[in-house]
Amino acid sequence: MSAVYKKELRTHLNGMTGAIVIAFLLLMVGIYTIVYNLRGMYPNFETTVSAASFLYVLAIPVLTMRSVAEEKHAKTDQLLYSLPMSMTQIVLAKYFAMVTILAIPCGVICFYPLVLGSFGNVRYATAYAMILAFFLLGAALIAIGMFLSSLTESQVIAAVLCLAVLLLLNFMSGLATLVPASAPASLAGFLILALIAAVIVRIMTKNTTVAVSVGVVLAAAMVLVYAVDRSLYENAVPRLLSAAALFERLNPFSQGLFDVTALVCYLTTAALFVYLTVQSMEKKRWN
Repeated sequence: MSAVYKKELRTHLNGMTGAIVIAFLLLMVGIYTIVYNLRGMYPNFETTVSAASFLYVLAIPVLTMRSVAEEKHAKTDQLLYSLPMSMTQIVLAKYFAMVTILAIPCGVICFYPLVLGSFGNVRYATAYAMILAFFLLGAALIAIGMFLSSLTESQVIAAVLCLAVLLLLNFMSGLATLVPASAPASLAGFLILALIAAVIVRIMTKNTTVAVSVGVVLAAAMVLVYAVDRSLYENAVPRLLSAAALFERLNPFSQGLFDVTALVCYLTTAALFVYLTVQSMEKKRWN
């Protein structure tokens, strides 16, 4: 596992992706700090980091687009299957290499509150709690980007998919307010999710029968629950969209609160999409 990790880390650092992501995050967070804290004379660094979280929408697709897609395009993924290690170890090695790249700018950002402290009163505990949440948010988004990269052989398609998904996640709380809260509307929303799940299964397994079966079973279960107790669907989709708004979970930290549920959400999301990436790669092995 360590050999794959070191190889991936060297690839990111010797190539352009790692340098671009590190330089971009440090440059933009530095500009945010100058504008918000130094020129604006605003001591709350946690608010600056929260505002800078939108940078992930641009940085994460660049970092993750080649993680699996390039291996599949160059057919070097066949070599991964021959390595004396499990697919879980290989995926984790790739994932931890990208998380290490993210940790470099986050580590440098940890010095910013110390610098700002020489100009005024900085709430260090709040600032570092926000940096921790900022880092874990990035780790969760990297897992999502890696999974999307495992679905295609094109780096461009992987980057565009990741960009679209991260934009949706960034505006998810706003979208939640636009979705009707009625039970029929929620049922329609869940049926759309069942269709999306079937499409993902089709992409991962290349098996239309399995994909259709998954979609039909999910749709039938949702309709059955609706027939038994439609009140369960009242406001269900807006609540689901609000729960999926990963970027919004930084808000408590910007207000001086340490939200453990947000950290658990980020770690759970990262674990889920790493698992899905492993399953995607395993399906490719057997296909």
